[in-house]
Amino acid sequence: MSCAWERRSKHCSELGEVAAYVPDLILSEDLRHEACCVQNFHGVLLFADVSGFTALTEKFSQSVSLERGADELTQTLNDYMGDIVEELLGFGGDILKFAGISAGHMSLLTVGDRKEQHFLILGKAVGKVWQAQNLASASDIILSASCWELCNQSQVKSKRVKGQGAVKVTGVQRMSVSEREDLFSKFTRAQLNCRSPEMPGVLRPAVTLAPHRAQGKVLRKYIPASVLRKFAAKVNLTQICKAIQDSSVLISEILRPHKGEINKISMFDKGCTLLCVFGLPGGKLPCESVCALESAIKISTACSRRLGKIEAVSVGVTSGTAFCGVVGHRVRHEYTVMGQKVNLAARLMEHYPGLVSCDVATYAASRLPRSYFKELPNAQMKGVGDPGTVYQYLGMSQKLMFGLDLMEERSEYGPLLGRENEIALFESALKAYRTCRESSILAFEGVLGSGKSHLLTELASLGQAAGHRVVAVELTELNLKQVYSALRMVLAMALGLQACQSCSARQLVLQAKLQGLMAESSYCLLNDVFLIKFPLSTAVSQMSGTQRQMELELVLKKVLQKTVEEDGVVFVIDNAHCIDSPSWSLMWSVLRDVSIFMVMSFTASHCRRQRLCQAAVDILKLPKTSCVHLGELKPSAVVQKACQALGVVSLPQDLETLLTQRSYGIPYYCEELLRYLLGHDMLLFHPLGKDEKREDKWESLFTSVTEASTTAAARSSSAGKDRRVCTMRADVTLQNTVLPPTLKGIALAELDSMKPLEQMVLKCAAILGPLFSTELLFHILPGWSRAKLNKALNALVRCNILKWLNAAKGAEESSVPTEGSGTSLEEESDAQKSSVEESKQRARLESGVLAFCAPLLQEAAYELWPKGQRVALHHKCVAFLERHAHKCQCCGGGDFVAFHRLALGSTQEAESCEEHGSDCYWCNWEASLVTSEEMKSDELPASTDASSGVPKEKSCLEEIFRAAKQFLAKTEWMPKVPSKTHWMQGVECSCSCKAIVDLVLVPLAQHYMAVGNDARAFYYLLEGAAAYLHVSDNYLAFWNLKKAEVLRTLVVKKGNALACFEEATLLSLKGEVCYHMGQTELATTTIRKALSLLKRKFPMTSTGAALQLVLEKSEHASHKKNRDCSVPQEAGRQRLPWLFRQSHCLSLLRQLFSLESTSGSRRLSCLAALMKVNTAEESEDASHVLLSYLEYALCCQNLGCREEWLQYGRAAVQLSAEVQLFGGGVLNTASFAQALSHLTLSLGNLPLSVDVGYRAERLCMELQKPDLGCVVLRTFFTALFLQMRYPECEAVLRRLEEQVSGADEIVGQACFFCCCLDLLLDAGWQYKSFEECRRFVEQNEANCLLQAQSSILLGLYSSLALWRLLLEHGGERGQGATQDEQAGKEAQVVLLFARLGQWDNFQKPFEKAKRLLKSTGACLVASQACSRLLECHSLVLKKDMEQGSWRARESCRRALRLAEEVFSRCSTSPVFYPRVYHLKAYIFLMLGNEEQSLLCLNQGLQACEDHGNLLEKTWLEMSTECWFTGKGPLGDLWLKTAPHFPHLNQAKPEVCSSRYLLKLPALQREDSSPGIKF
Repeated sequence: MSCAWERRSKHCSELGEVAAYVPDLILSEDLRHEACCVQNFHGVLLFADVSGFTALTEKFSQSVSLERGADELTQTLNDYMGDIVEELLGFGGDILKFAGISAGHMSLLTVGDRKEQHFLILGKAVGKVWQAQNLASASDIILSASCWELCNQSQVKSKRVKGQGAVKVTGVQRMSVSEREDLFSKFTRAQLNCRSPEMPGVLRPAVTLAPHRAQGKVLRKYIPASVLRKFAAKVNLTQICKAIQDSSVLISEILRPHKGEINKISMFDKGCTLLCVFGLPGGKLPCESVCALESAIKISTACSRRLGKIEAVSVGVTSGTAFCGVVGHRVRHEYTVMGQKVNLAARLMEHYPGLVSCDVATYAASRLPRSYFKELPNAQMKGVGDPGTVYQYLGMSQKLMFGLDLMEERSEYGPLLGRENEIALFESALKAYRTCRESSILAFEGVLGSGKSHLLTELASLGQAAGHRVVAVELTELNLKQVYSALRMVLAMALGLQACQSCSARQLVLQAKLQGLMAESSYCLLNDVFLIKFPLSTAVSQMSGTQRQMELELVLKKVLQKTVEEDGVVFVIDNAHCIDSPSWSLMWSVLRDVSIFMVMSFTASHCRRQRLCQAAVDILKLPKTSCVHLGELKPSAVVQKACQALGVVSLPQDLETLLTQRSYGIPYYCEELLRYLLGHDMLLFHPLGKDEKREDKWESLFTSVTEASTTAAARSSSAGKDRRVCTMRADVTLQNTVLPPTLKGIALAELDSMKPLEQMVLKCAAILGPLFSTELLFHILPGWSRAKLNKALNALVRCNILKWLNAAKGAEESSVPTEGSGTSLEEESDAQKSSVEESKQRARLESGVLAFCAPLLQEAAYELWPKGQRVALHHKCVAFLERHAHKCQCCGGGDFVAFHRLALGSTQEAESCEEHGSDCYWCNWEASLVTSEEMKSDELPASTDASSGVPKEKSCLEEIFRAAKQFLAKTEWMPKVPSKTHWMQGVECSCSCKAIVDLVLVPLAQHYMAVGNDARAFYYLLEGAAAYLHVSDNYLAFWNLKKAEVLRTLVVKKGNALACFEEATLLSLKGEVCYHMGQTELATTTIRKALSLLKRKFPMTSTGAALQLVLEKSEHASHKKNRDCSVPQEAGRQRLPWLFRQSHCLSLLRQLFSLESTSGSRRLSCLAALMKVNTAEESEDASHVLLSYLEYALCCQNLGCREEWLQYGRAAVQLSAEVQLFGGGVLNTASFAQALSHLTLSLGNLPLSVDVGYRAERLCMELQKPDLGCVVLRTFFTALFLQMRYPECEAVLRRLEEQVSGADEIVGQACFFCCCLDLLLDAGWQYKSFEECRRFVEQNEANCLLQAQSSILLGLYSSLALWRLLLEHGGERGQGATQDEQAGKEAQVVLLFARLGQWDNFQKPFEKAKRLLKSTGACLVASQACSRLLECHSLVLKKDMEQGSWRARESCRRALRLAEEVFSRCSTSPVFYPRVYHLKAYIFLMLGNEEQSLLCLNQGLQACEDHGNLLEKTWLEMSTECWFTGKGPLGDLWLKTAPHFPHLNQAKPEVCSSRYLLKLPALQREDSSPGIKF
């Protein structure tokens, strides 16, 4: 059955909507009056006290869940009250006040002014019924004496109340059938009589009033402003009436500037009571507690002074959450406020008469000095359990201006967190001031709650510790209203007046301080400033007011100047924006000329209600002034602060997430969130046990910073005692927690200060999320024009509420200025802005991407929406966004989890999803299917000639190179791929996937969660995680997966189950994140589980792997023979998501196993690659097959299987020539170009590799794939470097450095430093110094990501060791490179130490490099790294031979054995054959075998000619000349130049700065190494 509110009246006019807020008594009077009006009447009044509403209000208002609260409370109240009201209205009654109704002879009094009016009920009957109500207990009915007289007493059972005239009703006499029928007929007639016969079904005729402008204008005066905003968009009776009228007008005038409202006026036993409310919807202010207290003191003073014979004015002020809203029936309701805080305010007013009293919440929220308050004794209050400490508010007086020091106390846990840079700036400036008297003004600016007061307290403490006298004060907004109040406080502190209680004491101190500074006749000018009583001198008495003011300014200037000139004085002023203008003016005249050290804090300009005066702006422009913006704290500092606040050593992961994401790095927000959680008992604490289990690796994947902060918190506990950990209550879900009221109030105050149109824009934008597109905003705004929206958006951007973003990056600002690196103080000091720029802002385009400057505002605005409207808007957003939920065309379109939409359990959902997909989704896929003709040409080439059995390697290489040239021709005219839809503008590159995930996928998941569609929300969380991995953002992918896990838990709790494919996808994405973060063991385990769910198990044992490999090879052969050449039908499509996900997991396993050093792991890697090939062939997707062939070829290269490497490389390039290559977009094309560049480089065709590398780099510029870009640039650099094209090398290095600049790009950075070491060792050019390279290795060698890349580390260690070796003894040389690239960097490190002869430094990296040798494969990077290590061994042999060491024989064996091993490895990277030949020639020559040495040199030179390797060729020629003709350079230029090599930007093509000479050992005797023979 519907409630009374939902049973809407059939006839309700526009004026009737207004009339519903007032009783019929108001409508029946003359509405033309403007002043006080009295209306007398007789009637029966009912006072009904419904118990439990206050508790109910508190329960809903304090709810921590977004799904419960104001909406549910309003519905509950109206369900109950509506039925009661309907009964009353049905019998001709009316509602006068929902706060209470009485009976008897009464008067209706109307009071107010031209802007607002109120009505109340007066009369003796009101008092009698109020007394009767006080006699009633729960469920009692008490009738006053006058009411009892009107009743049919024979029918009512009653009981007299002892000592009172009232009667208690105990029951009703039993009636006969005829009596009941007679009573019923009377009720029926009564109902019919009160209803209009002309309008049957209309419960209240007033709601059908015809439009009447004048009448509507008057009626609106009775309605609260907060409701009108929604429409926008006793002595004798005469004396009492006059007093109430005057007081209501007076109080309204006081409240109005602070957006306060009179909600009710009542006349009961308390006298005349007015309920005044601040902070109603639409009227929030940042400092409501201060406004309420100041209004209270003004009301108390004004009413006592101006309203004559008022006994006492008592005011109770409380702060907190209360219900405010419309209560009643649709045709008769009232806007009311109810809750525990309302009751407490009434009790404070009642129990502390004649005072302005407040509760502890108001005292704390005001943040006013303690001297403004006085603690009151406790009192027992009816209905209030524990009111807490009660204070009397004294107000601000001049007597309280002395002694106001900074309020914040230093944290007992240790130093201030996260403000190290600000403290360093302070200490540096203070040192300059102390030593050189260098004047300095530090102005710290931050948003509300950013920790300005805490910072200034810390700085004041540091100043005192440094031996300075510190004058520190904190100002409030009240200081703005008093002339010279700020200056008075500062001077009082500086002159020592804060300790003087009496006037005479202050006079004595001033006389001593001012002696010699000014004439005694002028002392009286300071009387009003410091509340003293110097005699008025003749000279001063004869001055005019203006002259006195000028003279006073001169005196104050002298006093201030003398004060600041005292040695060691540091001024600290908190809330300097509250300095009054006269004080600023005087300070300006002093500060510009006097050496001073002053520290000030300002609230950010968009958080203040007043702009700074011109004098303040001028001070901020002074050269001595440094304006510093206090940014948000880092996540690690937020977590550490929380640990300190709670006194624990660790936090649960969910709590860390909540604090870091919802505090936005603002300390106060973090404190309030913790206080809110503690207040609702959501946190649990227990001692840290000795065997406390650590979180699993997945949970702690990104929490290394947290562990550091946890350690710091643990140290702070005394001697390790009382160490506790924090956990969450089991039934708590933090994701659905609403904002704490304090934080919500801050945001709403900013929202309510805006214009209605701007508020509407922000509230709609809040539905979209912290980041949104203007096109979507325009879509959900009802009936707006683009010009109107554009105007509102530009206004919000100018006010720093919103900011324009770069859609691709999601974090960079566009041309519209917002808070950038500078502070708003600096922006505010720029008085004039270019009118051209202003016009550009006004004409800002309608399509773009915006974000909230303060995400707190978005959360608060979102919570304002009623649930029904909110859900409707979410559905509207979903309908718009799902059309764009796919990859950009640059990346081939389709789902980020390949063919994800086909894996949905419901066919209907799949069709719905297809509906919103891109138009080219299926045509792209079908275009990439392998046709029968293509399959024929796709057969793997035979490895040997049928007749001779000789490998057809030459023809295979020619075919590969020919295909590479065809690829270059094919991509030369390739058109630029369109990247974005019209609503995503501003993307700098063609790939817009980052914009899609930020603006489409993440919001879609949020929208679906908001409407309760868990399955679709989970779908888009997985899509979002896959998209973040696609754009190489592991951190955001991790958090998306964390949200998905939380949602999965909730789904399971509801008794539902996720689809098997969704579970598998979640596991595979988790495994991918773990792989990228270096957690290889966890990644392998997780991906194995995913494959198992995908029905593609991977063997666990070596025996199983061997058997599986045989089966896969057999399946591969049979698949090629029995291919179905037809396009897959519908049934085949359903397999696609499973096949592509299997393929993705196998690819990850291949990479994971390739990181391990055992031969078994390499076989598993080969197996995974082969399984992927078979899976790709089953999908019959050409791009998929092509990339799987390339991956298998790379695996074979790593294993050193030259034959299969060439077979599959050739198969891939053949397929690329025959099929539509660009079906997968630029991404697939770029991936193929990178693989082709790598293949041609490995094979030694350097010119072709450079050409393909150029094309790959150009394609990568279209994408946002740092991982792919890094590999492309690394390969490209090597090809250019070997050809000695140094200017191009510099450009590539510059791009690579930009690409890997992020803190999480550690492997890319390692590749970059490998390239820098290549330059240093092989060409004598410097891009980064050796020290920078060494420092990188030492700082990051323990990084798990880098440790997994053994080839890079091998190259690094070898190069560094060689550097030391060469510099000291003139030793020798090297070069560097993934698993294999890790080992490459290790080798480079060793090589550098060896070349520089620093054997002590050489040995450690050399041993590390040797240990890494076994873990590397035979890929390109590993081969380069091994050649570096070979050079190290050859230099060790040279050293041992020169020293005649017994180790020379062993060094010789090792060098020769390694030379053969490296030569064998280079079979799959022949581009490094010349390097190996060169080093072998050197070893043979040291062993006396000139013939073999010459043969190796000639082979090396021939290989250089074939490959185009100019770098190695010039070095070989130099060595040949030095070793066999004796005509080499007179000295080793490399050793002479090291370590200060010229920068690479000075290099010219094909010219080496210097080259290290591989000199023969200088033997001390004819046979210094006996027994070493070739």
